[in-house]
Amino acid sequence: MDTDGVLTLMVEVAEELVTPRFRALAAGEIDQKSPGDYVTVADREAEQALTRRLLAAFPDAVVVGEETVYDDPDSLRVLATHPHVLVVDPVDGTGNFVRGNPDHAVIVAEVRDQVVTRGWIHQPAHGVSYVAERGAGVRRDGNLLPTPVAPRPPVGWAWKKALAGLESPLLGAPVGRTRFCCGVDYPLLLDGATGFVVYAPPNPWDHLAGTLMLREVGGVARTLDGAEYGPRSRGPGGGGACLLVALDDDTWQTAAAVLGPHLPT
Repeated sequence: MDTDGVLTLMVEVAEELVTPRFRALAAGEIDQKSPGDYVTVADREAEQALTRRLLAAFPDAVVVGEETVYDDPDSLRVLATHPHVLVVDPVDGTGNFVRGNPDHAVIVAEVRDQVVTRGWIHQPAHGVSYVAERGAGVRRDGNLLPTPVAPRPPVGWAWKKALAGLESPLLGAPVGRTRFCCGVDYPLLLDGATGFVVYAPPNPWDHLAGTLMLREVGGVARTLDGAEYGPRSRGPGGGGACLLVALDDDTWQTAAAVLGPHLPT
């Protein structure tokens, strides 16, 4: 299936199983994997539908979905062993989705031989889609994105509440908060709305598609220990570090110097 075909598949699943539940979830359709980490019937049913349709299109592949990994953590190991993996986040920003916030997304990334080759982000409530092919740039609703210009001095966001408001002479503004949805954060980064974002843990379903898009416009995606982010990267407690993404290397270095003392490595 070509790149536009995968996007069409994602849009169809969102229209069938995600959007009808937006601002319409019943109490019994919402659960929590841990306090504040929501999962809904839309997450589960959309992941099942995406898995089924992607495997029909790519019978040689395996699909790794966020909810499947929650149920079976060992299923994530195929990212390091299988030659063709499709990584799915059926509803990124589920907390926003539960609260009726339109900042949620459907994300898919394609990994071949441990290299991310294609990525898709669809924002159902905003009606916007982003697509990247390795070496071919990023398209928003079919239009090629220009290279964004990083703010000078750098400004950025963090997932961690304790970092909100952190100030430094090296930064142009106090650190802000993310949108709690990587499928919204990365497009805003691509548009130049911020210069850097720091996350943990760097789960592949959240970040593989977005980091491909970022690199396609000249950006940087590394864990805080300086390692390039990829399918085998792990978060704090898993043998890696926080993920720091930036529009260029200068911004990454500045943000790392400011945020490093406040983050686990």
